[in-house]
Amino acid sequence: MDINKDIIQVDIFGLSMSSAVTGGGYAIILKEISGERRLPIIIGHFEAQAIALELEGVKPPRPLTHDLLRNIIDNFGFSVDYVTINELKDSTFFAKIKFDSVSAMDEIDARPSDAIALALKFSAPIFVSSEIMDEIGFIPAADSKIIERELTRDKNINYKTGDDDSDTVSESSGKEKKLLKLKSDLDNAVANEDYEKAAQIRDEIKKIEISHFN
Repeated sequence: MDINKDIIQVDIFGLSMSSAVTGGGYAIILKEISGERRLPIIIGHFEAQAIALELEGVKPPRPLTHDLLRNIIDNFGFSVDYVTINELKDSTFFAKIKFDSVSAMDEIDARPSDAIALALKFSAPIFVSSEIMDEIGFIPAADSKIIERELTRDKNINYKTGDDDSDTVSESSGKEKKLLKLKSDLDNAVANEDYEKAAQIRDEIKKIEISHFN
């Protein structure tokens, strides 16, 4: 994989599943792997749900759009090598999908949200133009570390009970039972292809998991 030195590898740092962004959009936050800068990108509702399902390893009973694209690419004998968010014009991001092919279909233009979703499907790295990161990337202020902790806390969850405090044990047990019920509801929503409800349940699960440790 021949990578241009003018691009920076990033990872998905956070994904907002609440349409609180102006205009009803959702936000995905990318973070450079070798540094602390963040890059927020506004994406659509469908793309946000597709990325969220992939991040959480939720497999729908039938292939969604990005699953279909992955299957088509696979059937043609190609794979996604990497994706790059390479341009920012009039407040709109542009991206390219790079294939592991030397044919005429070496790379194609794409929306960043679709490029990121496909990168996740192929476990391919994501890059951002260094020019874009230099222009609008930001390093969070010290008081933003609280938000960072909440965004990343659920990646390594270790449930604990206070054996010396009956109130703590009771409250913890109640939250864990509710979590089990919500996770069962989440599985049912996905099975019924009600992805909007699945996203709402997912948000509620995260809120409980965060408050569980406060």
